Amino acid sequence: MRFLNKINSHRTILHCDCNGYYASVECLLRPELCNLPMAVTGNPENRHGIVLAKNQLAKEAGVLTAETISEAKRKCPNLVCVRPQHDLYQEYSVKINNIYREYTERVEPFGIDESFLDMTDLWQNFAISPAKFADSLRKRIRENIGLTISVGVSFNKILAKLGSDLKKPDATTVISPEDLPTKVWPLDITNLLYVGKVTAERLRILNINTIGDIAKTDPAFLASYFGKIGENLSLYARGLENSEVQKYSELDEAKSIGNGMTFSEDLTDWTKIKDGLSGLVDEVVTRLIKAKKVCNVIQVQLKSSDFQVYSRQTTLDQHIQKREQIWVIVWQLINELWDETTPIRLLAVTVSGLENQGEVYTQMSLADLSSSNKQTVVAEDNKTKDSAKQDQIRNLVFKLNQQMGGNFLKLGKNK
Repeated sequence: MRFLNKINSHRTILHCDCNGYYASVECLLRPELCNLPMAVTGNPENRHGIVLAKNQLAKEAGVLTAETISEAKRKCPNLVCVRPQHDLYQEYSVKINNIYREYTERVEPFGIDESFLDMTDLWQNFAISPAKFADSLRKRIRENIGLTISVGVSFNKILAKLGSDLKKPDATTVISPEDLPTKVWPLDITNLLYVGKVTAERLRILNINTIGDIAKTDPAFLASYFGKIGENLSLYARGLENSEVQKYSELDEAKSIGNGMTFSEDLTDWTKIKDGLSGLVDEVVTRLIKAKKVCNVIQVQLKSSDFQVYSRQTTLDQHIQKREQIWVIVWQLINELWDETTPIRLLAVTVSGLENQGEVYTQMSLADLSSSNKQTVVAEDNKTKDSAKQDQIRNLVFKLNQQMGGNFLKLGKNK
């Protein structure tokens, strides 16, 4: 294995992953939830709401992230569902990253609950080994914050991430270059970052079933067969990924508000797509309102089952904040974006062009939205009058609940 000599083994990279983050924060604030199967969901009052996170008891009952509440409750009838508190999760994320930053300036968040740390030539100041440093970091987060993390320690980001996934919760896993043949290569290909269902199926057709099989396959063949992703997977499997960990201080300040969801099963029909987008829009609008912001750029993104990413956005002449206004644009964009055949693995809704509420003119009708939309609007040919009426009711219920500061109204279920 001559390529093993090319590995940059000098680096010490950590991947820190909060265990069951949303659910753990909720249990931290409401200890009575710790002994109950619980899930954080997009809308607990709506049976079509989506599971965003779950605790260990719910996981043991078979509840999956990104499935609908009705599906989750069929598996676990006594599941307790709570609304997400995104501002709170962001607050705890900042607290945790600030602790990481006491040890190194190279802290790169990988989502709200994960971060990479570059501890090269630094861990020696705090412990006798990188593993002992990771253990002490886990202890500090547990004692100071009240949450647990799993830590992967390796010589690059991909393998550090793999390490943190191997042992949960509250554990440290070290992967050295010498561990590649024994710890990494026997693992199924789905353990490697960015190998999804479709890519895995294509690999298995070639009798490539383990990470070791990828490592031993001619990189040129993988690149010709899979394109750029094949080239990257070859590097990842051989331990040759070498991207740097960014400095926390150099990360761009958030200039947008967005939410995305990876689904446990690919979406292939409009009903499930609408349910998923509706929950995402609810969360984005709620965060806009709490932040007292308005927006004039709206983007919808989808990732296909083979990890191709497509997006569409529009810029409005005026700023908006109301759910019914944003929903109209989102629905237009997804109609333009989806070809009605490609399986969808991920959906995301993002708003930007943010301004402080009250500082810009925001009066805009739905007709204005249609005329301001620079994209070609695809008519909702398959949308019935009953569906349109349901949209109006959904928007009204959302608006009234926002005005009353709670979740006092909810949609009734169809018999």
